Amino acid sequence: MEEKDQNKPQPNSVDENSKNKQLEQFREDGKGQYMTTDQGVRVNHTDDSLKAGQRGPTLMEDFHFREKMTHFDHERMPERAVHARGAGAHGYFQPYESMAAYTKAKFLSDPSIKTPVFVRFSTVAGSRGSADTVRDARGFATKFYTQEGNYDLVGNNIPVFFIHDGIKFPDLVHAVKPDPDNEIPQASAAQDSFWDFISLVPESTHMIMWLLSDRAIPRSFRMMEGFGVHTFRFVNEAGKARFVKFHWRPVMGTHSLVWDEAQKLAGKDPDWLRRDLWDAIEQGNYPEYELCVQMVDEADEFKFDFDLLDATKIIPEELVPLKPIGKMVLNRNPDNFFAETEQVAFHPGNLVPGIDVTNDPLLQARLFSYLDTQLNRFNSTNFSEIPINRPVCPVHNFQQDGFMRQTINKGKVNYWPNSLASGCPMMAPENMGGYVHYAEKVDGHKIRARSKSFEDHYSQSTLFWNSLTEDEKTHLVDAARFELGKVQTKAVRARQLANFHKVDPQFAAMVAAGIGVEVPIGEDSISTGNYVADEASKKMASGQSVKDSPAVSIDRNKKEVAKTRRVAILLEDGFDYNEVMQVKEALEAAGVTTEIVSKFQGKRLSSTGQELEVDKSHVTTASIMYDAVYIPDGEKSVRKMMGLGDALHFVSEAFKHCKAIATSGFGINLLEKAFVVGVNFADKESGKVVSHSGVVTAGSDADAGSFADKFIEAIKQHRHWDREKSMTPA
Repeated sequence: MEEKDQNKPQPNSVDENSKNKQLEQFREDGKGQYMTTDQGVRVNHTDDSLKAGQRGPTLMEDFHFREKMTHFDHERMPERAVHARGAGAHGYFQPYESMAAYTKAKFLSDPSIKTPVFVRFSTVAGSRGSADTVRDARGFATKFYTQEGNYDLVGNNIPVFFIHDGIKFPDLVHAVKPDPDNEIPQASAAQDSFWDFISLVPESTHMIMWLLSDRAIPRSFRMMEGFGVHTFRFVNEAGKARFVKFHWRPVMGTHSLVWDEAQKLAGKDPDWLRRDLWDAIEQGNYPEYELCVQMVDEADEFKFDFDLLDATKIIPEELVPLKPIGKMVLNRNPDNFFAETEQVAFHPGNLVPGIDVTNDPLLQARLFSYLDTQLNRFNSTNFSEIPINRPVCPVHNFQQDGFMRQTINKGKVNYWPNSLASGCPMMAPENMGGYVHYAEKVDGHKIRARSKSFEDHYSQSTLFWNSLTEDEKTHLVDAARFELGKVQTKAVRARQLANFHKVDPQFAAMVAAGIGVEVPIGEDSISTGNYVADEASKKMASGQSVKDSPAVSIDRNKKEVAKTRRVAILLEDGFDYNEVMQVKEALEAAGVTTEIVSKFQGKRLSSTGQELEVDKSHVTTASIMYDAVYIPDGEKSVRKMMGLGDALHFVSEAFKHCKAIATSGFGINLLEKAFVVGVNFADKESGKVVSHSGVVTAGSDADAGSFADKFIEAIKQHRHWDREKSMTPA
């Protein structure tokens, strides 16, 4: 057996706890400790500054006051220009099998290795103080702390983007941000400036279709897909490269809010998505995501009718199926929001051997912009030394000095090449993990233009529309009417309708009917790009395409999962205790979280004398914060709720939002008074259980187990869209 060379650097050992162990040395817990200054001097009094007499001026010699106030005055750092509002979590990633045939990235090559990760979810347009549930794209950024260095997969929950070339990014962001004259609107794209820009940039049409869909209002970060957006490269040990697209698929499936819900949650609980993520992890309901890839051989680069370097296009899964390659589990909340979630710094140029970029002009711009924006936020190049950003593998180089420098570099030598330090730190050959860029042949003239292969702005927009269910199309049309209905400039509305007409005439007509503008059928969209014919566009002329891709639809890929869903149990004094306990036990056995909701907090007395503690009152919660509602039998309890406007609204609103509702016996009277219409109910005195359009009812003599089972099945459906057209005054 070959002996290990003791002088040769050995691979760094990494497991799922490596990052947690590294962070431990930076954690501070003041429990049981005396307060001190930043210099470690114990503090005797911190409620009053040092004064010359009880009513005299504060003295300059009060070092404790000066240190405390100065630190406070400098606590804030510039927020991100985009993705300012975020939520983060720690976890690990583990591959299902070795991917060594496709990439030499070590964290993808050994199924026994659990690589620590930190994930930051975010909204894009709003400031840090905006609401979670606004209509927006969402960031899905993952930092892998691998044995070869940090790898950042910085993506979104939508697989395409607004623009082809990063040089247009400042214009896009300026247009979607609040107007410069009045700082309005916040975290909203329903404004003249945004739609003025979009209507003049037809390459944005595909992204707009996704943004108007249910994808833009996710039910939870735990139920949200993620995409790398760009085409990257895998490179194996033999130097063979393949194009690759990255996808995160939530194990719980992809689910969304309804628009009315999203708007109300912004007022009731603007932290809805952040709270949901935090609570799930604290409860041990760890979010899980499969990492999937689409791989394309270099020889097949031009076999499609779109350009792989075009960030406004997807590779339909019908043409290149997804290959699941591993799972990520988020199992630990941050200890400190600022130190971890706010200070984490991502960069798509943080690559490891085996993963490389392509010539996608939007990606190329991000390779500059992400590093540049961190310099603005941290005012230093040393942000990589902050604990959350530190790699778990050794770091050796000649970077030095600057604000926030934490490394103490030893020795006289800070340059390369050198002989005084025996040439160390030394260069790593490729077979020892040295990063070598893929040797792509590139030639051409310097030119401000883009390939004609980027010029098709509408075919995949039409593909997206064709792929949606009728319910999803209705939601998209309603969203377009809301957004464009807030645009005051009629010419902007008309110009965008001309773009929509090129997507689908019926779609454009449906939108037009709601915003008071006729579709300008003959109007051409304005193209802002400088397109030139090239070989790529010729090769793609007869490339592969599809007209319908079920994979882009949420409804057509619905996962029926009840686990972690939240159910409100609505009751007052006089409820049926035995029924409540049987149903509650069955729900919780299925992984459903239940909460007792009543007019007031405190205890409620059952019809047989038992007490239950109320979790939430009508004032502190609402149906929008639950996935389903259950009203137990009990005539006294139900009659009381029939006289409470809040209770009736709770039920009618849940019905309007197409959520599962269950009740039995006398509780059916409450449904009737709450305008639950168009569904079949069980006979109140029978032993039957009836489930219709997500409303589960049972007679007073029905079996509680069967009743609970049917309710759980209704919860698994997430929404029951056939009820959307019901007339519900909520």
